[in-house]
Amino acid sequence: MKIISTNVYVGPNIYAHFPVIRHVLDLGVLEAWPTSRLGNAFIDPLIEYLPGLREHGCSYGEPGGFIRRLREGDGTWLGHVMEHVAIELQNVAGSTVSFGRTRSVDGQPGRYNMVFQYKDEEVGREAGRLALSLIHYLLPEDLRPADAPASDWDFPEERDQFIRYAQQRDFGPSTASLIRAAEERGIPWLRLNRQSLVQFGHGRFQKRIQATTTGNTSNIAVELASDKEETNRILRDLGLPVPMQRLVQTSRDAKRAAKRIGFPVVLKPLSGNHGRGVSINLRTSSEIEAAFDDARKHGQNVIVESFLEGYDHRLLVINGELIAAAKRVPGHVTGDGKHSIEQLVAIVNQDPRRGVGHEKALTRLEFDHQAERLLAKLGYNRSTVPAEGEVVYLRSTANLSTGGTAIDVTDDVHPDNREMAIRTVKAIGLDIGGVDFLTEDISKSYRDAGGGICEVNAGPGFRMHVAPSEGTPRDVSGPVIDMLFPADAQCRIPIAAVTGTNGKTTTARILAHILKLKGFTVGLTSTDGVYIDAQLSVPGDMTGPASAKMILRDPSVDAAVLETARGGMLRGGLGFPECNVAACLNVTSDHLGLRGIETLEQLAEIKRVPIEVAQDAAVLNADDVHCLQMADYSGASTLCYVTMNPAHPLVKQHIQAGGQAFVLEQGMNGHMITIYDKEHHIPLVWTHLIPATVEGRAMHNVQNAMFAAALAYNLHIGLEDIRHGLRTFDATFFQVPGRMNIFNEHPFKVILDYAHNAAAVRAMCNLVDRFEPKGRRIVVLSAPGDRRDEDIREIAQVAAGHFDHFICRSDDNRRGRAQGEVPVMLKNELLEAGIAAGRIDVIPDEQEATHAALQMAEPGDLILVLADAIKRTWKQIIYFDSDAKSDVITKKPSIKLDLPQAEVFSFDESIEIISDERGVRLAREAGD
Repeated sequence: MKIISTNVYVGPNIYAHFPVIRHVLDLGVLEAWPTSRLGNAFIDPLIEYLPGLREHGCSYGEPGGFIRRLREGDGTWLGHVMEHVAIELQNVAGSTVSFGRTRSVDGQPGRYNMVFQYKDEEVGREAGRLALSLIHYLLPEDLRPADAPASDWDFPEERDQFIRYAQQRDFGPSTASLIRAAEERGIPWLRLNRQSLVQFGHGRFQKRIQATTTGNTSNIAVELASDKEETNRILRDLGLPVPMQRLVQTSRDAKRAAKRIGFPVVLKPLSGNHGRGVSINLRTSSEIEAAFDDARKHGQNVIVESFLEGYDHRLLVINGELIAAAKRVPGHVTGDGKHSIEQLVAIVNQDPRRGVGHEKALTRLEFDHQAERLLAKLGYNRSTVPAEGEVVYLRSTANLSTGGTAIDVTDDVHPDNREMAIRTVKAIGLDIGGVDFLTEDISKSYRDAGGGICEVNAGPGFRMHVAPSEGTPRDVSGPVIDMLFPADAQCRIPIAAVTGTNGKTTTARILAHILKLKGFTVGLTSTDGVYIDAQLSVPGDMTGPASAKMILRDPSVDAAVLETARGGMLRGGLGFPECNVAACLNVTSDHLGLRGIETLEQLAEIKRVPIEVAQDAAVLNADDVHCLQMADYSGASTLCYVTMNPAHPLVKQHIQAGGQAFVLEQGMNGHMITIYDKEHHIPLVWTHLIPATVEGRAMHNVQNAMFAAALAYNLHIGLEDIRHGLRTFDATFFQVPGRMNIFNEHPFKVILDYAHNAAAVRAMCNLVDRFEPKGRRIVVLSAPGDRRDEDIREIAQVAAGHFDHFICRSDDNRRGRAQGEVPVMLKNELLEAGIAAGRIDVIPDEQEATHAALQMAEPGDLILVLADAIKRTWKQIIYFDSDAKSDVITKKPSIKLDLPQAEVFSFDESIEIISDERGVRLAREAGD
């Protein structure tokens, strides 16, 4: 069995609305070996290695269901087994996942799509790899592949290594509890690095945390808390109870300081944490010398302070309130009169709550310098057998990170002690602070019972409070999230997703334009790049999940318009778990035959994903049957239809039922975009007043404007703001490069468009017809090389009959096609359609083809250039000298325009430099 390919879906996708991994598997000869044929020799050890498989319900929906599938009837195939093993391995490692699906690939025996849920991408990938290895290991000898594990392979050890790897990548208990609290409040979050840096909220409403340090935490306060000497001085000056302290750099000075302060004393590094390098109750010079050497391992400066008797308590203060308190007991073992101390440590570490570091509720006990020193003081060693009931401490401090335990005492804290903790944290300036307070009895006032503050912690751990060894777990994360996001605070920015085959970029840009005029700082993703507040940030085709996350992470953005294309959803799913509004403009033949998408129905299933996760409104093209069917999958509060047909029967029923629709209606002055909403009839705007529609001629842009208006309306943008946005959006190269850009400065008209499928070409042909030029109609025609033959031929069929002359070309990137193959296919199809051979030229090079069209044009002609290299072709069009009409083509000289503010650019056309005012304007329009 082999993994042929892998997709990691980071968000909603065609399989689930959460992250999953898909492996395409080839079972090979194992297709003939379901579990029923492999028998108990395979099944029994599998269950023994992973007993949790007994709880998998599988298709039966109850515990034991998967085991029944393994044993009953024909059993199940190994791709399905691998799915369940990958899920169970993650569960064993602490990632609670349950979803999986394995289905055979149509027409390819032995091939399966195996999908399973994950929480961490790398852990999920590793789970799949280990699952495959385990299955290969359990196969009979004659069925094992060459790369199967050896016969001495140790799965338990491999499993434990996997668990350690998963726990290293997982969030610590503090960060995990904060994320849970955010999720409970509906606040979105993003992990920003492999550690504990997390963003809560989107765009300009975001807040960040690093473990329990927030973006609001004062850097000065953190520095103060880290400086134990300065903290002690500040608290002492405020009359708060603190021990006497001295800062030393040598062992000799430490001994002197101890004598001045008076024994017993404590030694600790100036800037240490988690109890590292801390030694307490030191009573002799030799103990101080050893403790000093240990403290110096963690810093050059060492604190000597008076030893305070009492139990160690952690008092947690958040936003000026005491939220929780815990009594911490140093790591210890309790004798039973039978086992040695070393054996007792091993027994304690068997507690499933104990792990390495902060990965679990408790930390494992370890033997180190401090443990050995404490045992030596008692005259013990590792082999000593303590008496029954005797408590033997292995730590002098009670930090959980060194094996201590915690008992919740929140309800026992005396009011004076509560007020003391709050004053302490405020004095340092922390929004979240942990006060380490030593006292015999926390229920008694420190004024009467004594005690003192030994430390103030910035970024205190929450583990002891959310999962105490004894007592009531406390919700300490909720107050942090409430501090970051008070009841009236926003955490989300409005998100609009735009998908479909054609029109996505224009619709997204119109919507972004409307929102910008309303005052939003808009983040836009498109096939042209990522734009922040209308400024290009990252060029390129940016319509996948990574670009969506760029927008949501940008702290200046307060509205997101996300063009969401088929390719990104197929590769990695959506980059957002949900959106406010989503629109599917159309589903037409394009990209079929690529990445397993063979039919329009399959393509519609991909484009349906944003519609499924839209919360407020789903906007659908009622004139497209595939879009119309998506309504059954929408859970949005509002379903809005867009139609160019005012007599559409289904839309009429929808309107009569109080539904929402944007309808194109015929009026005295032309076409009017009209809104129907809850029995209201609202005329919005005449289409001829929308510049992008070229006085209403460009019906495809009329439809794009309707979708943009519908999305804006459902984002609660006012009608006048929508009208203003539509009336000021023009289809210029500056606003929508490659989308119906019209150039009128030559004696002939030139239209540049990126149309690359039959539906888009048909829209442009219809536009050309509506212009009714006086002269000839010339088209530069092409198709992407990775499209099916029938799709390329359909483009020629659509164009036939609309033009007087055809120039067929190739794209620079032929995408697997031979030189000249696409233009020849187009020519042959045009000939089949009855176009005379003399009206067709084959010029494979895009620049040469464009030049030929410009060269042959006469006054009154109209040229439609369907381009691939948009910017290069636009420059070629606007800088073409229609007076000289040179037929010399020079390859890529560097031309410097002798014009104000012009830049050097690489150009493929030998041209005469324009030096009049018109030339200046054209240069600026081109962006040079």
